[in-house]
Amino acid sequence: MLRDITLGQYYQTDSVIHRLDPRVKLVTTFFYIISLFIVDNWIGYLAAGLFLLAVIKLSKVPFKFMVRGMKSIVFLLLIAVVFNLFLTPGEPLVTIWKLRITKEGIRLAGFMAVRLVFLIMGSSVMTLTTTPNNLTDALEKLLKPLKFFKVPVHEIAMMMSIALRFIPILLEETDKIMKAQIARGADFESGNLIKKAKSLVPLLVPLFISAFRRANDLAMAMEARCYRGGEQRTKMKPLIYRKRDFLAYGTVVCYFAAAILAGKILW
Repeated sequence: MLRDITLGQYYQTDSVIHRLDPRVKLVTTFFYIISLFIVDNWIGYLAAGLFLLAVIKLSKVPFKFMVRGMKSIVFLLLIAVVFNLFLTPGEPLVTIWKLRITKEGIRLAGFMAVRLVFLIMGSSVMTLTTTPNNLTDALEKLLKPLKFFKVPVHEIAMMMSIALRFIPILLEETDKIMKAQIARGADFESGNLIKKAKSLVPLLVPLFISAFRRANDLAMAMEARCYRGGEQRTKMKPLIYRKRDFLAYGTVVCYFAAAILAGKILW
């Protein structure tokens, strides 16, 4: 299950999406997430789904690989759907004891499920097609105006990039610790939900120790290489906008307008 999480991983291949400027992918993902929260009808979500499918196709990332990453949020998805299904007031359709399933609840639960799936898959496309170094450079470029307010832009971008990169590493470490404890007789499968949650507590101590050790090793490696962030630091591969990047910006603007206007007008 832990190995199925694709967020933070990089999928090596040659595609149009991989060759785009990382700033384009960050801005595109940002606007795509905004569109998911603005749209409030099935036509708008259909447009969002078609746009996402087109991007996945262009990225050459296997669709099965993307779907596999959804296994990690099934529990969160079920909680969101159940809460919206039973706790949304409106016109009752089915009554189960003191719980009522309403027409508005079904609609809201469906929208929430689609929104979460599209949000995770859209974010995963960005991380799967962008290396951590490019992601750091893109964040630093986009946040550059904040330097006027004495905000340490480079350090913030570096921390966000490292945190994102460490997601698959920590998940792999958790998987190794779980297998080691299972080999020693630990049981993570039997019992109810509360018992399963308690059985995961022994994982936290070795996991935190491993995380702090990796963080210390990374800090020592950066110091040994005389790493210094700031104004004096140059880029080996500076980010330059190309024709395909402007075309991508235009496509995103067209999608954003179409998803909102088509949903409002046709609905």
